[in-house]
Amino acid sequence: MRPAPRHHDDWVPPTAGQDGFGDESAAAAGLSREPAVSLNDERLMPTGPLEWFAVAQTAIPGLLYLPGMQAVRAPIRIGVYAVALLGFAVWWVSSGKRRLRHPADTWLVWALLCLSLMILHPLTNSLTAGVAQTALYFAVFCPLFWTPAYIDRPRQLVRILAILLVCNGINSVVGVLQVYDPDRWMPRELSSLITSNPTAMQIATYIGPDGRRIIRPPGLFDTPGAVCGAGTMAALLGLIFALQPFAWWKRAIALLLSLAGVSAIYLSYVRANMVVTVGMMAVYAAMLFLRGERRRLVEFASLGVGVVVVGLTVSTALGGQSIADRFATLLGEDPTRLYYASRGQQIEHGFDTLVVEYPFGAGLARWGMMRNYFGDPSHLDSSQLWAEVQPNAWILDGGWPLLCFYFAALIATVIYQWRLFRLLERTDDWYWTAAVSAANIGTLALVFSFVPFATQVGMQFWFLEGALHGAMTARLRRH
Repeated sequence: MRPAPRHHDDWVPPTAGQDGFGDESAAAAGLSREPAVSLNDERLMPTGPLEWFAVAQTAIPGLLYLPGMQAVRAPIRIGVYAVALLGFAVWWVSSGKRRLRHPADTWLVWALLCLSLMILHPLTNSLTAGVAQTALYFAVFCPLFWTPAYIDRPRQLVRILAILLVCNGINSVVGVLQVYDPDRWMPRELSSLITSNPTAMQIATYIGPDGRRIIRPPGLFDTPGAVCGAGTMAALLGLIFALQPFAWWKRAIALLLSLAGVSAIYLSYVRANMVVTVGMMAVYAAMLFLRGERRRLVEFASLGVGVVVVGLTVSTALGGQSIADRFATLLGEDPTRLYYASRGQQIEHGFDTLVVEYPFGAGLARWGMMRNYFGDPSHLDSSQLWAEVQPNAWILDGGWPLLCFYFAALIATVIYQWRLFRLLERTDDWYWTAAVSAANIGTLALVFSFVPFATQVGMQFWFLEGALHGAMTARLRRH
């Protein structure tokens, strides 16, 4: 994992005749020149630390799909984040360390400092739990620091996106099969946090055809409904790759993986992820429109509508009429009223109550898995609190300072992506920048319905942002 030696001030303008996936930019930056390689000729096996890191994000949680793994559930869950910390440690001690500063870096460092100070808060549940909560935050966003050191060509970014499509697509296919043939494909053991709670198990199921009760598919995981996250990524990337100049059968596979992703979301019964998925598609389509890619816009929109409609048909056939009825509420009810009833009240509670009671945080490990793993139940003053939306989590963990620092980091990221949108000249480069931007905007939308930046979803956000930053830096003209 030795990073390529390139200084962060090496801004190289694109030259006439560059291939979008060739190595001219790398050569201009002082790296060795390689012949352009057709995407159809790319090696199938992952190579390099970034590609294996992308695989690990599905493979490590996938261990919980195997029988008997509930006994080591905590180490497996921690292992997902430990891999990110390991990547940072190897990069940090590397003698050839390359640093590409991202506009969000400074704000994230301030957020880390804020969390570090919160370890000393008198209501932090325990020293171990406070350190663990801080380490979790850092593990989620640290890929932004070390990922750019290992990528300097757009083709590397394309390979990472392709690997994410395959991994999330397989995950989605398994999720669909778990409803089609649960006896064969459903994991033998689900998370004990769910199975030990009758109310949670009731919520984790719905009525399918012939009155049979269906468990929301977990995919390659152990939590009912968890496949919806993989389905969201597969749905978007599958459509994007289906329009690329690959062999026809590769484009067909990409389209089928997109369909599997949409179907997995329907079968998981999670409406928020369907809204986010359609929103991501709409963002990508809008970027095509602004770029003047009218033909590709029509193709993308047609395929998008197709997979959403066909996915609903397939899912209703497998999961019953309740699937169609549940997602019909997205169109049949006032969306603002529907959101307020599910998550809007929690956002309101965060800004009306929590931020008043805890303007500088409520102490660490008051909510979430770090409390369950490392918490001290004897600390009665540090009672358990709840945070199911990201702003509330930031308020509890660091009050106004953490809320502002993290929001500033996200705003800086959006501005940077807009800058890339305006300045990149190569069409191929722009397609993949738009793909990352659309995927990451979906994560931003989840901030108001989930806690993505305390999970792998947030880690994927910063990983993709770091990969985009490293891949496109040498493409920008000096201004």
